[in-house]
Amino acid sequence: MHELSLAAGILDLVEDAGRREGFARVAVLRLEVGRLAGVEVSALRFALQAIAPGTCLAGARVEIDEPAARAACPDCGADVEVTGHGQACPACGGAPLRPTGGTALRVVDLLVEDERRSEACA
Repeated sequence: MHELSLAAGILDLVEDAGRREGFARVAVLRLEVGRLAGVEVSALRFALQAIAPGTCLAGARVEIDEPAARAACPDCGADVEVTGHGQACPACGGAPLRPTGGTALRVVDLLVEDERRSEACA
């Protein structure tokens, strides 16, 4: 399950931000996981919950947006929504389509719990 290593990487990013910015807790963590990112969202959510205790993410609400995947057809130039890799162009039948969006996993935003910055993340 590579989602556990992804969750650990996200936690590292958040803890680095906490040390740098001086916040103690995250109230809301907002992520974006594109539909072609190769990430099982429920497994990522579970992994984040499993590693959160004792960290800046303890008790944080995790919001995950899943933007649609987009691809361009090299034959006709159409920009289309896709549901997976290897699809043919619905406009001309050309393949393979080139992904143009919905492939990323990224931290979008953090809402910190304590703006007084009393104790930085460990």
